[in-house]
Amino acid sequence: MYRNHNCGELTIKNVGEEVTIAGWVQKIRNLGSMAFIDLRDQFGITQVVISADNKEIDKAVLDNIVTECVLQVVGNVIERSSKNDKIPTGEIEIDAKKIEILGKCKNILPFEVNSDKVGEVKEDLRLEYRFLDLRNDKLHKTILIRSEVMKTIRKKMDELGFTEIQTPILANSSPEGARDYLVPSRLHAGEFYALPQAPQQFKQLLMVSGFDKYYQIAPCFRDEDPRADRAPGEFYQLDFEMSFAEQEDVLKVLGEIFTTVFKTHTDWKVDEVPFKKIPYLEAMEKYGSDKPDLRNPLVIQDVTDIFEHVEFNNFKDKIVKAIVVENGAEQGRKFFDAMTEFAVQEAGAKGLAWVKVDNENVISGGIAKFITTEVQKELEEKIDMKPGCSVFFMADELKAVQKIAGAIRIEIGNRLDLLEKDVYRLCYIVDFPMYELSDEGTIDFNHNPFSMPQGGMEALMTKNPLDILAYQYDVVCNGYEVASGAVRNHDPELMVKAFEIAGYSEEEVETRFGALYNAFQYGTPPHAGAAPGLDRMVMLVADSKNIREVIAFPKNKKARDLLMRAPSRVHQKQLDDVHIKIVEEEK
Repeated sequence: MYRNHNCGELTIKNVGEEVTIAGWVQKIRNLGSMAFIDLRDQFGITQVVISADNKEIDKAVLDNIVTECVLQVVGNVIERSSKNDKIPTGEIEIDAKKIEILGKCKNILPFEVNSDKVGEVKEDLRLEYRFLDLRNDKLHKTILIRSEVMKTIRKKMDELGFTEIQTPILANSSPEGARDYLVPSRLHAGEFYALPQAPQQFKQLLMVSGFDKYYQIAPCFRDEDPRADRAPGEFYQLDFEMSFAEQEDVLKVLGEIFTTVFKTHTDWKVDEVPFKKIPYLEAMEKYGSDKPDLRNPLVIQDVTDIFEHVEFNNFKDKIVKAIVVENGAEQGRKFFDAMTEFAVQEAGAKGLAWVKVDNENVISGGIAKFITTEVQKELEEKIDMKPGCSVFFMADELKAVQKIAGAIRIEIGNRLDLLEKDVYRLCYIVDFPMYELSDEGTIDFNHNPFSMPQGGMEALMTKNPLDILAYQYDVVCNGYEVASGAVRNHDPELMVKAFEIAGYSEEEVETRFGALYNAFQYGTPPHAGAAPGLDRMVMLVADSKNIREVIAFPKNKKARDLLMRAPSRVHQKQLDDVHIKIVEEEK
């Protein structure tokens, strides 16, 4: 037995006992007459004291003890003369009688493991030595929190009557909106599996199979570019589906999941269910984003009609949006110049117009000379422009100006520290467009291709595709999309027509989604579901800004696993087995 106590449980009640503990050396302090070692494991830290006149401990062993090596210590628990009230074991220490090195460590570490400055270490170096990085107390606790969140989720789903079922990893290619990871088949030359972007078709097939409520904490694979809030390659989601369910049924379950997780694992304030519902078009108008951070009090308002007759060429024939910042007039010119620089360099704007109103209701700065008394009065009535505020104006085509205004809203909120603290603000984004225009100008699915169009077949037959809404919904929390789902299109005729509008023939539908298309011919219940993102949920619980900090072994910003050195070249024999030939690009 390597230990009979962990390094976080001994207290003053254990004084006088002989104990055996084991862990990593966090710190060594050699005072000559005695040495102190802070021994650490997952559960805490215990101080070990070694007297210089201790004849039972081999000096050669002591000389080989370095930071981060693994020790076993046998000794008596004694009361500390200098207590440390910052740790649970701070009233005691172990008077060592026997020490054994269980795991040697190099003298020079690539970085200090439990330093407050670990965040200053280059991320790629931390990922290359992730096994050391994970010893860092904050990161280690985050991974443990992830485990606890998963336990909470499973318990809640069981309480709600869901059945956990695993679906295949080797699947078929599906148009989920991202590139597939393809796996060549050895047995079937020239054919490929695809790692699932989501268990979409399988979970719908489970509904056809008569399972009432399904869930799993599912791995999903998408060949996407990495971002701070999106892991490249793979991520996990709580995937669930319900038979005989409508949109409101799913939103209720989503509300229970998020309130349970946040209230169980944090002490922050959490919005009560039902969360606020915001139609997609309204979200884009008011917040410039379909994932608005509701902690930010700023809203975007349309002032196009007011500026139609203002002689300002930059606004001519454009959609004009405004953001009013209460008490914004107290900011100096440096702030407005910095915001203009952000708008041009980061938000994609051609410029940023602004004015501020002093306490005497006099307008100055920016485009003040274009704001006549009449225009000022209109702005006061429409957007509540009042003394002490500042107003930012953005102008462009509709989609562009919404995006620009959304970015500026976020930046002002952050720079002026306007966001509510220690709170989770949640909302449902509903009524997404069924279709959108692709970069090539063709009709494409906007969201999930298996969604039910609002208005059913009549809408598909009579409406402009870009005007059709779908029963699709997201959950947004503090500016992050944390869940996405839809009522499913379970009618094969509707399914064929919906895909036809997006450019798929019935033959392609039968080929690519043959199992689903065929199953729908044999009695399919109405069904709906969603998929909260586990990684983003843990990010919010841990109050982390980087998704790689909540994943044990993440890829880096270039989608490389620096620890395992993946992706990597393979032997020619392996390529031959799966009928693959590498064609090198000419340099």
